[in-house]
Amino acid sequence: MVVPEWIWLIFIFAFGCCIGSFLNVVIYRLPRDMSLIRPPSSCPACGRHIHFYDNIPLVSWLLLGAKCRYCKAPISPRYFVIELLTGSVFTGLFLLYFVVGLRHFEINGALGLSAFVEGGWFIYLVFIILLAALIAASAIDLELWVIPLSICWFATAAGVIGSGMGVYIIEPSVIRGYALLPSASATTASLAAGAAIGLVISLVLLTTGLIKRSYETDDVSCDLGDERQETSDERRINHRLEVCREILFLLPIIVCSLAAFWISRESPPIRTWWVNFSQQPVIAGLLGSLWGYFVGCGVVWATRIFGTLGFGKEAMGLGDVHLMGAVGAVIGPALVVVAFFIAPFFGLAWAGFHAFFRKTRQIPYGPFLSLGVFTVMILHDRIFNLLLTIFY
Repeated sequence: MVVPEWIWLIFIFAFGCCIGSFLNVVIYRLPRDMSLIRPPSSCPACGRHIHFYDNIPLVSWLLLGAKCRYCKAPISPRYFVIELLTGSVFTGLFLLYFVVGLRHFEINGALGLSAFVEGGWFIYLVFIILLAALIAASAIDLELWVIPLSICWFATAAGVIGSGMGVYIIEPSVIRGYALLPSASATTASLAAGAAIGLVISLVLLTTGLIKRSYETDDVSCDLGDERQETSDERRINHRLEVCREILFLLPIIVCSLAAFWISRESPPIRTWWVNFSQQPVIAGLLGSLWGYFVGCGVVWATRIFGTLGFGKEAMGLGDVHLMGAVGAVIGPALVVVAFFIAPFFGLAWAGFHAFFRKTRQIPYGPFLSLGVFTVMILHDRIFNLLLTIFY
C-alpha cells in the first residue's frame, strides 16, 4: 500500500519537533558541561521534575501558557521556536527532495517518495543529522558565543560513516552520478589520505608539547569566539604570534597531503595500486568525506589565519572551523566552499542592524554559516550545474 504524501509530511514534522525537543536539552546543557541524560528534565526555577505530559513538543508549551505548572516561572520561547524550527526544516527538506523534486535523483528507477523508500531515506537521515547539529550549534552560538566541538565531531562522524556505508544501501554509481554523498577520485583520495596522516602527526606533536596550542586555556571543549577576543585584548595577547602556532599545527597536514599526491602520481606502480584501492566504493566514500572535512576546515581556517595576520585581532573562531569541517564531511568539498561564500550575504543585514541600533560590530557567525549550508542543500542541482558550466 502506498502511504499518502500528507501522512509522510505529518510524521516527518512530528519527528522533527521531537528532535527539536532533544536539541533544547543539548542547547541548554552541553555548553554548561551537564549530562544530556541525567537528571531528567526539570524546571530551572523550582527544580520540579517535568512529567511527560508537560514535555510534549509545541503542545505543552502552548497549553501551559509558557509557564511552569508548579512555580509559574516563565518558560523561554526558545523551546517552542527550536521545536517548530526543527520540525519545519526537516519537513521542508523532505518536501523539496521527495515531493517537489527540487533535487533530482533516481534510485533503482524510482523517483520522489519511491526513491525515499528505495534508499533515499539514508541520504535524508545523514542530512538531517547535519541540520540538527547546525540548529543546536547556531542556537548556542547566538546565546553564548560558543560552539561546542562535540556537536561538530558528531556531525563529522555521521558524514564519514554515512559516506562509507551508503554504498551498501544505494548503488555507488547512483551516489556518484547524483553527488548524493562525497566520493573521492584517485587524486582527491591521495590528498585526503595524506592530510589524515599529517593530522595524526600534528596531534602527536601537540600532545607531546613539541608544538603549542594557540590561545591555550584550561577549557578547550568550546570555541570561545569573540568573547575571547575581548579578554585577550585586555591581556595584550599577540594574536599574530598565536595564529603562527596554528600554522605550525597545519604544516604537517599540508606537507603530507602534497607528498601523498606527488607519490601517487609520479610512481607508476604506486599509482596503479592506489587507483585500484582508492576507487573501491567504500574507500572512495570514506576518503571523499574526509577530503570534504579538510576542505571545509581549510577554507575557514585560511580566513582566520589571514584575517588575524592582517588585522592583528583574532578573526573567526575555531568552532567555525570545525563546524564547516563537519559540513564538508556531509555535503562534500565543492558545496562547502560555496556555502562559505554564501554565508556573508545572510550576515550583512544582521551586522548592519547591530552596528546601527546596538553599536556593535561583533556577531556570532555560526548561524549564517548554517543558513549558507541549508541554501546549498536546497539548491544543490542548480549550484552543481552552475559550477559545471563555469569550470568545464
